[in-house]
Amino acid sequence: MKTVIVFGATGNLGAYIALHLKEKGYNVIAVGRRKDDNGFFASKDIKYLSVDVTNFKDFKLLPQDGVDCVAHFAGELPSRYSFHASELVQSITIGTLNVLEYMRSCGCKKIIFPQTPSDMCKYHNNGSIIPVDAPRHFPLTGDHSIYTIAKNAAVDLIEHYHAEYGFSRFILRFFTIYQYHPNAYHYRDFQFHLMPYRMLMDRASKSLPIEIWGNCKKAKEMVYIKDFVRVVEKCVESDKEGGMYNVGNGWQVSLEEQIKGIIEVFSPKDNPSKIIYCSEKTDPLENAFDVSKTFCELDYKPEFSYIDQLRDFKKEMEEEPMAQLWGVKTDYPKNCKNR
Repeated sequence: MKTVIVFGATGNLGAYIALHLKEKGYNVIAVGRRKDDNGFFASKDIKYLSVDVTNFKDFKLLPQDGVDCVAHFAGELPSRYSFHASELVQSITIGTLNVLEYMRSCGCKKIIFPQTPSDMCKYHNNGSIIPVDAPRHFPLTGDHSIYTIAKNAAVDLIEHYHAEYGFSRFILRFFTIYQYHPNAYHYRDFQFHLMPYRMLMDRASKSLPIEIWGNCKKAKEMVYIKDFVRVVEKCVESDKEGGMYNVGNGWQVSLEEQIKGIIEVFSPKDNPSKIIYCSEKTDPLENAFDVSKTFCELDYKPEFSYIDQLRDFKKEMEEEPMAQLWGVKTDYPKNCKNR
């Protein structure tokens, strides 16, 4: 049985990754900065350890041999926390260096790491297909600038350990991974806001009218969490050296399709929200990945259609499967940060 350590296991992605790998028969060790996971992972027969990746002394708490793979999803996010440049660099870049040094010391030679699509921002919102192996860059301004600098530096460190020590590395580039979390708020442009898609779901559930702005045919990547964890599983299973992989579906969802789907799933059947087209207003975001390398090398294909995503999202919203770890929606007032 392979042993996989999941760093950032109390976070949005890490929690689902840990649960999925456990279900697939791996020996999973969940690692988070939180001192207490409220017994969540023990209830799933998963060992939980509290480790701050910025403090290398904490790594003594981890196994010192017998680790086959590390899924490193720890680090600050500008979308979930107020913007602090030093915290981003410490948690992402220095944290990654500490994880790599730990791996070298315990003989583990495979790492899975999440990369921001902001390293390819010149390909966004202009009809371009985002390549997988083009030279990386970063936005000079905005709330994702230092975040992307820190991520790029972490990727460079991983590439060094690949070349110097023979690590296999699977760097996953992706936009928002859609999933239910009881906290519906995030930071955007340094301000705290209700997430747009959660606002649309709320309006649809109340039969309120919904505006579609700009060119309603512009489309973007929409990957669901229960497909994303399968990508991670494919990386754990792979015997390749790895590299950079774009995570997408091979298809995108237009703004019009997004809103019609939300109304279909979340609005009362006898009183659906009315759509108001506002073509004179700002166009929506658009993006599309080249996922040919991901599909070919990882033998991956998505299972969830867009409507399937929404239906499962609504089911989890009603059932709150992560309540023991994250709490429930009423625990998160408007000014509350993610746990």
